[in-house]
Amino acid sequence: MIARRKLLKFGAVALGTGVVSQVIDSSTKKATAKETLIALEQLDQNSTSDQVLEELIAGNKRFVENRSEAPNQNYIRLQEVSTGQKPLVSILSCADSRVPIEIIFDRGIGDLFVVRDAGNIATPEEIGSLEFGTAILGSKVLMVIGHEKCGAVKAALEGKPLPGQIGSIVAAIQPAIDRTSKNDSEEFYVETIKQNVMLQVKNLYASPLLYELVEAGKLKIVGAYYSLKTGEVTLLS
Repeated sequence: MIARRKLLKFGAVALGTGVVSQVIDSSTKKATAKETLIALEQLDQNSTSDQVLEELIAGNKRFVENRSEAPNQNYIRLQEVSTGQKPLVSILSCADSRVPIEIIFDRGIGDLFVVRDAGNIATPEEIGSLEFGTAILGSKVLMVIGHEKCGAVKAALEGKPLPGQIGSIVAAIQPAIDRTSKNDSEEFYVETIKQNVMLQVKNLYASPLLYELVEAGKLKIVGAYYSLKTGEVTLLS
């Protein structure tokens, strides 16, 4: 009986120690997350484009590593930005449902000014929207992001007749296709997706307003590629 009492006492102590350890570990994680969120909110209109881009990519890294913090995704944040917005990043993305921009960059309400269309093409309307996001709202970074298995690029490569206005999207992607080395390989498909991104970046640079912001050091325009398999965003040069 005495041995049994000692065993139970030892078990209770061990259990208590485990609980305390869990509480301490949980508190530490919460504190770390809080410190990170504070760091995120330190970015403002005085931050450089490189700093903003670095934080954007850091958010994607958290997403890929399954440790997203989901900042600014609550009712309180909604009230904070209800009277105005100052997104530090504007993004031209494909409309593909597998590319949820705020989620893959671990951002929230009012953080990103997102323009989406099939094939992430820079039409006059999209360019005008992005001019608004940068020149008027003050975004420091403008990103064009393409993605793995883009259906619009695939349609452009296949060159088949398409119904309605879909053909206009394909026509905007055609200049990105290297006709001298066309083949059916997966590598060529991926490279064309990336070339389309850089084509749209070039089209954005053709905007006098955006170009002026870049030349003044107020804006950085970059291209990026998103992997559907890994969730990773890779910057293109």
